[in-house]
Amino acid sequence: MMLDDFRHRGFLPSQDPLTAFPDGSPYRLLDEVGDALPERLARDDFRDWVEKLEIPPWETPHDVSRVRELRLYYVRLGFLASAYVNQKNAPRAHRLPSNVARPLCDACRCLERPPILSYDGYALYNWRRLDPSGPVALGNIETFQNFVELYDEHWFILVHVEIEAIAAEVLAAILDLADQNAFDDADAVDRAIDAITGALSRQISVLRRIPEKMSPDRYFCDFRPYIRFFENVEYDGVEQGCVNFRGETGAQSSVIPALVAFFKIPHAPSELTDHLADMRNYMPVTHRQLVERIEQMPDVKAFASPERFNAALEAMAEFREVHYGWARTYIDQKVSDPRGTGGTPYMGWLQQLIDETRAHQI
Repeated sequence: MMLDDFRHRGFLPSQDPLTAFPDGSPYRLLDEVGDALPERLARDDFRDWVEKLEIPPWETPHDVSRVRELRLYYVRLGFLASAYVNQKNAPRAHRLPSNVARPLCDACRCLERPPILSYDGYALYNWRRLDPSGPVALGNIETFQNFVELYDEHWFILVHVEIEAIAAEVLAAILDLADQNAFDDADAVDRAIDAITGALSRQISVLRRIPEKMSPDRYFCDFRPYIRFFENVEYDGVEQGCVNFRGETGAQSSVIPALVAFFKIPHAPSELTDHLADMRNYMPVTHRQLVERIEQMPDVKAFASPERFNAALEAMAEFREVHYGWARTYIDQKVSDPRGTGGTPYMGWLQQLIDETRAHQI
């Protein structure tokens, strides 16, 4: 992505995601599989059905012009792989058949990411606009791939998509400041921080809408199991042995890491920070590179108005607190395993992040 794409689209793709392969494409089979997935996944013979699929390999690893098709290929296969391993009405699988494992690994090698469905495939590449001229916002977007037919899952994904769309304002403020090399200009810094705080306020409002169309029971019981991490899974036909991969989680979004990088919020070195560093491996390459670039930017804290700087960090803490509250409502009160879908003891860590964010205020 070009920097202007980040300004206008945030971490969403520069073009709306491809939702179906072109007519005549050998990959149209994957569209049919994706459409059938929620209904097939409820059957006892789902894994037998998957193992008989003849999935065409991805054959153009370096063709940049086909990146939208490659992302769609990854979305379809990523959903299929996670459905196979984590099928609810069967014991968790510890092998992924070669007809899925090999093409998934090939596609993910091209994308320079681990071969498992992550936040990018679940949310960033999984939406379309109802009115192509309208905003990327709730009411004008829908998903095209899901594990279950319940609208609750669509809503869960789409809330994240709008939050990502609003993040364009955050990145524009940061990148404009960098273009002007105005990190020591108090007025420019305050304008950038005001824009960031305003965007965060809107993101918090969107995040608060989660309960409108998502039931805690349906989330926990019906579709959360399918975004769970892989533990000791053998990829047949791939020479890598048993693997452990982190499942889909909002911690794989680049929005908060970009803000942490900009405000230079220190998080004490720990297993938590190791976990957050590993999560970057599940982000798109260009997103990781942008976060790293923001980390190298000068610290604005000394030039910012204390009131504005503190308001921005308070908004970040509030965003984390809303997320923490939904984690308690939708997960923690229902589960004995303290690990989230990313494989971590998230509740204690979320509180630590909130506390350390506020501790960085002036």
